[in-house]
Amino acid sequence: MTALDLSSPVAVVGTGTMGQGIAQVALVAGHPVRLYDTVPGRAQAAADAIGARLDRLVAKDRLTAVDRDAARARLLPAASLADLADCALVAEAVLERLDVKQELFRELEGVVDEDCLLATNTSSLSVTAIGGALANPGRFVGLHFFNPAPLLPLVEVVSGFATDVTYATRAYETARAWGKTPVACADTPGFIVNRIARPFYAEAFAVHEAQGADPATIDAVLRECGGFKMGAFELTDLIGQDVNESVTHSVWQAFFNDVRFTPSLAQRRLVESGRLGRKSGHGWYDYAEGAERDEPHTAEKQQQPAYVVAEGDLGPASELLSLIREAGIPVREEEEDHGTRLVLPSGGQLALADGQTSVEFRDVVYFDLAVDYRRATRIALSASQDTAPQTLTEAIGLFQALGKNVSVIGDVPGMIVARTVARIVDLAHDAVAKGVATVEDIDTAMRLGVNYPMGPFEWSRRLGRGWAYDLLDELHVREPSGRYAPSLALYRHAYASDKREGSTS
Repeated sequence: MTALDLSSPVAVVGTGTMGQGIAQVALVAGHPVRLYDTVPGRAQAAADAIGARLDRLVAKDRLTAVDRDAARARLLPAASLADLADCALVAEAVLERLDVKQELFRELEGVVDEDCLLATNTSSLSVTAIGGALANPGRFVGLHFFNPAPLLPLVEVVSGFATDVTYATRAYETARAWGKTPVACADTPGFIVNRIARPFYAEAFAVHEAQGADPATIDAVLRECGGFKMGAFELTDLIGQDVNESVTHSVWQAFFNDVRFTPSLAQRRLVESGRLGRKSGHGWYDYAEGAERDEPHTAEKQQQPAYVVAEGDLGPASELLSLIREAGIPVREEEEDHGTRLVLPSGGQLALADGQTSVEFRDVVYFDLAVDYRRATRIALSASQDTAPQTLTEAIGLFQALGKNVSVIGDVPGMIVARTVARIVDLAHDAVAKGVATVEDIDTAMRLGVNYPMGPFEWSRRLGRGWAYDLLDELHVREPSGRYAPSLALYRHAYASDKREGSTS
């Protein structure tokens, strides 16, 4: 089935920020739009607010005055649900409570035509459970827009257990006709984005709780080394600590308290203290006027090593060898069957984060994964109390010679970026194996929904089929709670590669 005809009226129930955004998207696409809210006067106020935003689009030359006037003429507040009777699509953006949404759709079912598409914008509730209140749940779908809806391109089109493929296809094609990028997914806790993104927050909080690094340093490493647009602490301050924790808690509970989604105690204490982020003036960071900005730990300048010995090709960090040579530091290469490390003049070793800890070895400094070592402006190093000071000094000097700021963190297995990416890759493979979404849709969703530098499967291909599995397997040995246990899907993915190459390991 194709997209809704532009002559078909679209209704939005709930006129808060998200409801207004969805209405604006449908309106600018060319539909007549009806706005309804249970609070008297809110629908008209929302129509006025949308009209003002259309004026701003005209002022920015993103919309013509003629199109604005036509859109305004198509936008009508509704006095009651009965005014939505001729609509071809009704989307809700009301309070995130199951009983409230179920009651609304029960009422709508008695008002609209039997072929009307009914959609929820829920981000945390089960689409199946909401639709379960309907006599005809086949026409019920999730249309999860991201805030602000007029600007962000992604829409998750969620099929509940009883959703008919005809209506899911209609919703998908309609979202695409509205200029959005839809992705299809099954009804699972968190859908695609909020399910797979949990480790981005959880691992940053875990490193902080383990006293591995402070929030400013972790954020800087995620941005400047990992390629993320924002760090986990600053992003949750922007979202609202209460909102972010609520989503995490909802996903955790929906997965029957699966340890992989366990909420952060540190974040819980932040919420309990009323430090909700930017909106309250204080979260992980202090936003009061004149407050001193938290700066990441950056190592003092050290002398570069006279040379390095490369044992193996460094795997995902192989680009470093070219950078080291370009910096004028001689590289002596030695063939090693399993070697992926640099040996420094002092005899100490420098290795890519692999899920092990520095304290387990005689003299090893770990460095974190970077999305692009050439473009990265910061590198994190990890050492234990037993690491020789000269080894750490040489490691710092080496990366500084490459033009990088260096942050030294605690002896944290998997460090910051590496463990975060490995867990994201694992959850993505698990989601595909369980029929949540396709590889392509997951990569699209994570790039567009949360602005990741690349999708999980793009990362997986770049890092190698066994990289994430091996790192998580090592982490699981060191923290056997199950949080880092690789999924069966990731195991099969890594093992298939070995089998093709003739390995019996």
